[in-house]
Amino acid sequence: KKVALPRMCFVDPVRQCAECSLVSQKEMEFYDKQLKVLLAGGTFVVTLGSSEKSETMTCRLSNNHRYLFLDGESHFEVELSRISSMQILTDGTSPGGGTSRASGMLLHYKPMGSQDAQQLRMEAADDKKVASLWLAAMHKAAKLLYEARDQ
Repeated sequence: KKVALPRMCFVDPVRQCAECSLVSQKEMEFYDKQLKVLLAGGTFVVTLGSSEKSETMTCRLSNNHRYLFLDGESHFEVELSRISSMQILTDGTSPGGGTSRASGMLLHYKPMGSQDAQQLRMEAADDKKVASLWLAAMHKAAKLLYEARDQ
């Protein structure tokens, strides 16, 4: 198949096998729609580990797409390659029996210089719609990463 790859700076469509063209199509949709949402960020109530102290923070993807930046009164970063698992939390079913909305995320990761896994819990803060869109984009990003690792 002939596939356009503008984000890779190919002006003219390039030849790809059918399987690779499907992967390229998924990536293109992600870069066109989801990446902007992740870079813009969302506001969450963040709890580290088993701490009872939570902090309202803005979580966004770094410009180089390698880290999650969490900014509030404090600042810390989570390297995406060090995330071992991610679970999207939902608020149940929506009125009318529709699908449930993403309301938070539970991450397990290994901080730099440590072999012990740390847990990070993020729950939607003020603007639940923006947070839900950010979580959905993050879920799609994780799916793309895990699919790429498995191939």
